[in-house]
Amino acid sequence: MPSGEAGKEVGVGTRTVLQQSDITRALTRIAHEILEANHGASDLVLLGIPTRGAVLAERLDRVLADIEPEWTADATPGADRPSGRVGTLDVTMHRDDLGHGIGRAPHRTTIPAGGIDGKVVVLVDDVLYSGRTVRAALDALQGIGRPRAVRLAVLVDRGHRELPIRADHVGKNLPTASDERVTLRLTEVDGADEVVIEQVETAAERGADA
Repeated sequence: MPSGEAGKEVGVGTRTVLQQSDITRALTRIAHEILEANHGASDLVLLGIPTRGAVLAERLDRVLADIEPEWTADATPGADRPSGRVGTLDVTMHRDDLGHGIGRAPHRTTIPAGGIDGKVVVLVDDVLYSGRTVRAALDALQGIGRPRAVRLAVLVDRGHRELPIRADHVGKNLPTASDERVTLRLTEVDGADEVVIEQVETAAERGADA
């Protein structure tokens, strides 16, 4: 049952804007763009931002392994991470909303065996919005190494930036209103692949309409 707490958001209408096939095509395009921008796979590593950014990084790993032989040339293949070039980057303790009563469970940071020093690190996230998660990721990155360059790949850019941050590789630009919520669902986490946009309203707004 929806909470009656003032300011609580609830969904009032949902539409699906990307389906499984769209997500697959977007990731394939991003993989090709990453290779083109880097002139190949040399010194490339992927760091996914949990939770769904980490899943997307693993999917990109598999796509890159299919289209670029160099991607797996120096790796010991595995079922889930064929290249050994993929890790995860937890940003929880670097977020600027920690002191605002927003509880977030920390995740593990895992670094590829070759490290990130001197490498081209591609941060992978699901939805780019205010830019604050990416800023936290850049802060977290400083504590684990010194990459030669850092790039950003996101499945969805919904706009409404609050910081001067731009993605280098975008699967889909989705113009949205500030009162809409964009949610990516992935089979590995949610049981289905889709991106939905949900219209939300606060309890205060509902009370004003009563």
